[in-house]
Amino acid sequence: MRNPKPRYQQLKDSIIARISSGELLPTDRVPSENELVEEMQVSRMTANRALRELNDEGYVERVAGRGTFVSDYRSRSHLLEVHNIADEIERRGNTHSSLVLRQSKQKARGEVAKALHVEQGTAVFHLLLVHYENESPIQLEDRHVVASFAPGCIDQDFTAVTPSAYLTGVAPLQEAEQAVRASIANKGIRARLEMNDDEAALVVIRRTWSRGRPVTFARLHHPGSRYELTGHYAPPGTLKSTSADVVQLENIGQ
Repeated sequence: MRNPKPRYQQLKDSIIARISSGELLPTDRVPSENELVEEMQVSRMTANRALRELNDEGYVERVAGRGTFVSDYRSRSHLLEVHNIADEIERRGNTHSSLVLRQSKQKARGEVAKALHVEQGTAVFHLLLVHYENESPIQLEDRHVVASFAPGCIDQDFTAVTPSAYLTGVAPLQEAEQAVRASIANKGIRARLEMNDDEAALVVIRRTWSRGRPVTFARLHHPGSRYELTGHYAPPGTLKSTSADVVQLENIGQ
């Protein structure tokens, strides 16, 4: 006969089942430790462990001084780091796919040449893709790449590997800078991302370096209602708090 699951695991399974069934919806409050102790007849240690592990696994978010809430599953990216969009989506347990709209070689002009620190007319590759999360468009990637840095870029199948993953394989990323802004996207971008006419886009403008020079320049448009950027910074040498100890800013009202 198999041993029964530990009590904390049974408690976790019960809460996960309530979330999966829709009884508890995103941002709904989850019973507190005290309530679980009383309602489920478990020890405080058991209730604490169950909620802590649910938080670590992403099912809930514990907000200091407010309680525990079902996670809001809006797509998120990290504000302070550069990640492959496919990896982000897969870490959320979802499926990534992409549609290549443009993959061409051209001459750098204007702001592209300036951003990449190259002469006007230098050969660059232009990539335009839509990235999907569970078949819902989540990012329009408009990227220019210095052709001499990645000459095989023009022949890559970017439905099988993202530009970010491919370029990192060509040479390790050394530096990156990015600016984030809200913008009302043009009609073409809104159509590609299936956005409402009055919906703001979250735009990340990113430039990356390798071998001591800028090699890519990208504009990444996201539907504002389905995407957000988050970040948590701790100075070097400082012990980083766990997520349970930090007030989650995305749960604070506008």
